[in-house]
Amino acid sequence: MALKDVLVPDIGNFDSVDVIELLVKAGDVIAKDDSLLTVESDKASMDIPAPFGGTVKEVKTKVGDKIAQGHLILTLEAAEDNAASPASSTQAETINKVSSPAITKPAAETPKVEQAIPTPSRPAPEPPKQVQPAHQPLPVGESVVVNGGKSSHASPSVRRFARELGVNLAFIKGSAPKNRIVQNDVQAYVKNELAKPRSENMGAGLGSLATLPMPVIDFSQFGEIETKPLSRIKKISGANLHRNWVTAPHVTQFDEADITDLEDFRKSMMADAEKRGVKLTMLAFLIKASVNALKAYPNFNSSLSPDGDSLILKNYYNIGFACDTPDGLVVPVVKDVQSKDVLDIARDLMELSTKARERKLKIEEMQGGCFTISSLGGIGGTMFTPIINCPEVAILGVSRSSMQPVYDAKTKSFEPRLILPLSLSYDHRVVDGADGARFTSHMRMMLSDVRRLLL
Repeated sequence: MALKDVLVPDIGNFDSVDVIELLVKAGDVIAKDDSLLTVESDKASMDIPAPFGGTVKEVKTKVGDKIAQGHLILTLEAAEDNAASPASSTQAETINKVSSPAITKPAAETPKVEQAIPTPSRPAPEPPKQVQPAHQPLPVGESVVVNGGKSSHASPSVRRFARELGVNLAFIKGSAPKNRIVQNDVQAYVKNELAKPRSENMGAGLGSLATLPMPVIDFSQFGEIETKPLSRIKKISGANLHRNWVTAPHVTQFDEADITDLEDFRKSMMADAEKRGVKLTMLAFLIKASVNALKAYPNFNSSLSPDGDSLILKNYYNIGFACDTPDGLVVPVVKDVQSKDVLDIARDLMELSTKARERKLKIEEMQGGCFTISSLGGIGGTMFTPIINCPEVAILGVSRSSMQPVYDAKTKSFEPRLILPLSLSYDHRVVDGADGARFTSHMRMMLSDVRRLLL
């Protein structure tokens, strides 16, 4: 038997993730791929599996820790045949360095200001003044008196650091005891401000304009209430949806597609699909049709550059689909749709949906999307306005299909046809109204003729 370290694997483009649940304890016997702990990023929750089996000797991580790739999770007593290869031994040596106390406690470090924060462009703050009334905007960079007349609680060195960056300490909440502001709080505030959408040439940043504050109301005076905290996913998705809504000027094009023949074809294929272990849904056909439309109108398969001066056209076709889970909305992505048939797409939809409900989606399974479909057909409704999943430039909303009488000019009579409502929201900075109408017309044509869809 050998004592081996279990480290955090590649978790995507994240500096760190939060540990929200430990699934093992010292003395547990685990097998390869058993879940060790659950972590949560800004986008989703996921389990980290065991790279090999053995007996847990000591757990080195606790709930609430922030961990990154290479962080030591626990030590396992495993058989000698599971011993690490020379390459993995070298990695372990590197990780041991990463796991040293000086590294695992980032709060104790003092990063170099020149590397961590860009050169400030705002003026240095003036001496503290009284807080202005809520209806008057505060001058940029001006210090204020907060907390009932008390100044922001920070050391002289932190105040000097904030002045160098042009940061108003009144807008920062301290993380140290008694709400004391430390240097990490200032850096986090600046980092968050720099991450907000740019306003130059983009029409973005509307959310930062001065608005009337929401009134603080004691709802308990009107009746019994219950306070329920939002899940982390809902908090993050809510902030992203607000950013997307105020950043991209939305226009929604509504249309209807006759899917009578397509639905008949889908039902005829269900037996073959079940033999292959696949549930064939209308969403698989919608994804297939959307790729055809994206090829016909490339501007829909693009993103604006960060400076807003150019358009980035994509030569790959990855389609995201909004998936409702108990923790909130997530958007898994079906990759390389152009090279798959509807049964392959249906299989991917099943696998990704199951992972989403079980909180096992990987970060890479929610990245790289070009276009998103939000289907509410299983719930109901006629039409709605979906919010664009930026940096994508369009999203298709699908509501419940219904039988409607459609007039046939040849027979001069009405026929019952299955009609599917479509709602296409697009970024008006990239797509104009004419192309928006052409896109939905193309989708309608593809869905109404199965032969075109299968080409």
